[in-house]
Amino acid sequence: MTQLEMLLSPRRSFEVATSFRSAGRRGSMGRRYAMIRWPMMALAISCIGTIGLADSAPLNVLLFTADDLHRDSLGCYGSPVEAITPNLDRFAREGMRFDNAHVNTAICEPSRKILASGLYGFNSGSMGFMPVRENVPIIHDILGEADYLTGVIGKLRHSTPKVSYEWDYAFGRRDMGDGRNPTLYYERSLAFFKMCREAGKPFYFMVNSEDPHLPWYNPEIGPVRGAEAPTRLYSPDEFPVPDHLPDIPGVRKALANYYNSTKRMDDTFGRVMQALDESGMRENTLIVYLSDNGIPTPFSKCNTFLASTRTPFLVQWPGVVKPGSINESLISSVDFAPTILEALALPALPQADGRSLVSLLKNPARDSGKPFIFTQVDSKVDGAAIPMRCIQNKKFGYIYNMWHRDDYYYRNNNEVDVMRAMEEAAENDPAIRARIIQYRYRSLEELYDLENDPGCLNNLVASPDYRRVLNSLRETMDATMQASGDPLLKAFRNRNDASIVQEVFDQVYPNHNPNIKRREWERF
Repeated sequence: MTQLEMLLSPRRSFEVATSFRSAGRRGSMGRRYAMIRWPMMALAISCIGTIGLADSAPLNVLLFTADDLHRDSLGCYGSPVEAITPNLDRFAREGMRFDNAHVNTAICEPSRKILASGLYGFNSGSMGFMPVRENVPIIHDILGEADYLTGVIGKLRHSTPKVSYEWDYAFGRRDMGDGRNPTLYYERSLAFFKMCREAGKPFYFMVNSEDPHLPWYNPEIGPVRGAEAPTRLYSPDEFPVPDHLPDIPGVRKALANYYNSTKRMDDTFGRVMQALDESGMRENTLIVYLSDNGIPTPFSKCNTFLASTRTPFLVQWPGVVKPGSINESLISSVDFAPTILEALALPALPQADGRSLVSLLKNPARDSGKPFIFTQVDSKVDGAAIPMRCIQNKKFGYIYNMWHRDDYYYRNNNEVDVMRAMEEAAENDPAIRARIIQYRYRSLEELYDLENDPGCLNNLVASPDYRRVLNSLRETMDATMQASGDPLLKAFRNRNDASIVQEVFDQVYPNHNPNIKRREWERF
């Protein structure tokens, strides 16, 4: 019996155990089960037809997310790396590419909760690694009422919007070869498409690759935990180093493995598209591709810099989106849910911080009308609150670091080999040492010229030449926080009053304010 036949055997009981955080700011662990609710006998895939659905059939939706991907790693976004993303490059040529797309929170789980709710995290209740509040409407509720089957493979806990929500078809990381096995993604996708066809129901399918999330693929170790090797490997001299990182040997050595993982992510995407083609359902499926956040290195993931939130955003919608089209509008991930609901002609969410992009998909020459995007970070995976807010337009980025204080230094669990290389180089390189200190301690406010300094190396907040720009962006921040109901507005308006900032911090982030003593690195 083949692996696939074993997976789909009608004699098996398919109950996928998954753990979910219960409600609460720290998120205590609860236990429940997501069950595949359709008979496995119907999932035998050997006889899948290739006849498309009728034009009048409801539109399907396939959302594919990469995990911790630097936008400029993709060939369709200008990467010179040889053969890095041929499947996604082809997809972009056949669909629409958005060149100024951002996620609103550059952290895995809260980023995905925004996709589900159409709300900023502070409005949905997901201000970190925590679920959406039970009383908040989500896109899945509306899809269920419209008789859609919902499926998810990979990143199951992060993608499940509420503790109470149950998918119709669900497999987590361990069931997907650590989320890094393109063959399993092909097989599970094909089975889901077959299930939907047999049931005569449209689908919403969220496919989440674990790549290129850490740990990156190291050819000296090889595949682990059921993963597959990428179809091509890269050496440290085959790629450009991102603008926000120093170009030093240790960083290049680490990033070679990042590109290996990026290649495997593209392999996975190609296999999922193969499954969709073989199902005969592609011509009736709206497909969206994006990343949950930027590359897991200093000055990117779990921050609000340009490299943190800028994401690839690719769309195919047969018969609607013109192949090869490009849109330069500022858009963000909070627009996803309103867009999908309008495209499906379903009721809108009763409240949303985003707006539909359907008019742009139908006419790539149109502008979103957004002069800026608003991004946030509240708390990270270890539970510590590190509140940040950012206003970005196409030229400048302004950041407010509410967490900034003398007895706190910033650190995150994604630093590993890249930061280690930077720390070693910093012993003899004052510029890299200063860059590390900038990252650890920040400033209360930051201002960057994104056109000339996309790596956000030079903080202009104290420059008199940019005073007018700074004041204008401060006003935009204030107005946006007020309009969106941001609970940090009082702190922002009193950002130079430590007592008021601390008061707001304790109100908004109870139990998220560890007393961390300021320290310098032992290395220095």
